[in-house]
Amino acid sequence: MKHIIISIMFCMLACFANAQTPVTKVSHSKAVKTDVTTTGEMTIRKPDYICISTDGGNDQLIMDGTKFTMTTNGKKHVTDSKSNPMFATFKKVLNAVINGQPIPTGEDLAIQKSDGIQTITITPSGKKRQMFTSFVLIVDSKSSAMKQLRMNGRNESYTEYTFK
Repeated sequence: MKHIIISIMFCMLACFANAQTPVTKVSHSKAVKTDVTTTGEMTIRKPDYICISTDGGNDQLIMDGTKFTMTTNGKKHVTDSKSNPMFATFKKVLNAVINGQPIPTGEDLAIQKSDGIQTITITPSGKKRQMFTSFVLIVDSKSSAMKQLRMNGRNESYTEYTFK
């Protein structure tokens, strides 16, 4: 009986630790005339799991611990924040936002505040070739709610997630 009660309590805690938010994804490519817009949801399971899934699960951005996996158009890109400083900073910022903590500082990080909104820009330092040239995260300062994530690529392309 004691094991059943503990199992039920564990399941309840796991359910409350999950948060799902509707999301709209816009993919922009300079080479294509029209932007591609899809919808889906973002799931957050504390402490270290975030999944943004759009287009019926065909496109995903997953942070699982230190591992980041992006699946787009059937192509999978994987990196680890242990070996990629830009993603290490991104992970620190996301953890701070999700946990309602102050945003960390760093030379690859710029924060602008205006009208209750924080715009956090992460730009990689060094010459290492990256899939993205910068990340821009827009956060509501009062609620710590993520409003938008824009991942800027090379050649003026970008992927932008807007959270409801």
